[in-house]
Amino acid sequence: MWETTRSLTLTLLPPTTTTFSYFCRPNLHFPPNYTKPSTTFRCLPSAVKAANFGPTSWVALRPKCSPVRASGQPQQMGGTGSKGTNGLSLVQPILRFAGNNLLPLALVSAVGLGLAYPSLGCAADKYNLSKLGPFGIFIISGLMLRSEEISAAVEAFPVGLFGIVSILFLTPYFSRIILHIQLQPQEFITGLAMFNCMPTTLSSGVALTQLAGGNSALALAMTVISNMLGIFIVPLSLKKFVADGVGMTLPTQQLFKSLVLTILIPLLLGKVLRESFKDVANFVDRNRKLFSGISALFLSLVPWTQVSKSKSLLLTVKPTVFLVAIGLGTLLHLTLLIFNIIAVSALSAISGGRKSTFSRKENASALILVASQKTLPVMVAVIQPLGNAFGEPGLLVLPCVAAHLNQIILDSFLVNFLRPKDRYNDTKVA
Repeated sequence: MWETTRSLTLTLLPPTTTTFSYFCRPNLHFPPNYTKPSTTFRCLPSAVKAANFGPTSWVALRPKCSPVRASGQPQQMGGTGSKGTNGLSLVQPILRFAGNNLLPLALVSAVGLGLAYPSLGCAADKYNLSKLGPFGIFIISGLMLRSEEISAAVEAFPVGLFGIVSILFLTPYFSRIILHIQLQPQEFITGLAMFNCMPTTLSSGVALTQLAGGNSALALAMTVISNMLGIFIVPLSLKKFVADGVGMTLPTQQLFKSLVLTILIPLLLGKVLRESFKDVANFVDRNRKLFSGISALFLSLVPWTQVSKSKSLLLTVKPTVFLVAIGLGTLLHLTLLIFNIIAVSALSAISGGRKSTFSRKENASALILVASQKTLPVMVAVIQPLGNAFGEPGLLVLPCVAAHLNQIILDSFLVNFLRPKDRYNDTKVA
């Protein structure tokens, strides 16, 4: 019987098959009378091949048969792929954060680049590259301006009218209070006082209003109208609230001409292009995020060149003084928020209580957010033609850059309180 067992040939399945067994079996395809013994065992060591196959040997040999496995190359490829996937998973959140916060990152990078390599910024200013910034910003603003959104704000006309009055006529009065603060260099205080006379932000106020569930059409209307009227009113506000306060004469005519050239003309040019060519309007609407990014890069040109030119002066400023200036800019924005909140509450009570248009939460959110912000691009366009009339331009701009960033950060937190709860929950679930 054991002789018959010796005559059986044990073979493994072909290496190409994916099915294998841990037990060596005779090949069942051989005819029954096939008695030629096999001395080749692919799965056993050579010493075992010549051994006597007794009953105990079978038990001992069974675990010795190892399966034929596929090459390890696919595992290596899988490992490489998983590493690449992990790398992408780490990079994607960074790219997403940079895309959502391009404006703050561009401004901070511009200031850092101006301090690290001032020669580059000075060379750019020599070729008037900084003047290209405001012009490009407002061309893009005109291209992105939708007429239908402006007409949609007619319903909340009283709220929008008060918002424009608050932006251009009421909040600039706080500049007189700012100028009473003593801080060296004095340009930090003068810059914040000038910043307070500016119209509202060009894009962040509307974007934050949308996030808060407010009346975005109303926010857009207040933004456009205040910036258009600001071309004529800002020079007068600077003369009344800043120039007289510091005992200087403001070249109002020169400033007015500069604002027309750098704001009004490019804004109208962009709007005409949008209305004249439907393909241009469609392309801009499909790539609004791209154009917003380009606008942020244009805006960063001015802080870059101004800080580069003023590096020697900036290095003489103590860090504590600059931190105080940043704190003052933050305090200014909080003051404007409180002022507009109180004004909305008072007007709501006077004009009919809960039935008033001021009582509607979406209108109140739009007014509070938009009327409490001040724009940096117009501030930049104002400083360019003034030269050193109010002091070193770099020192004037730097606290305004910080104030611009701080107001966006603070209002981002405020949006969570203004957003309707049901919409907030839907957003979280989504």
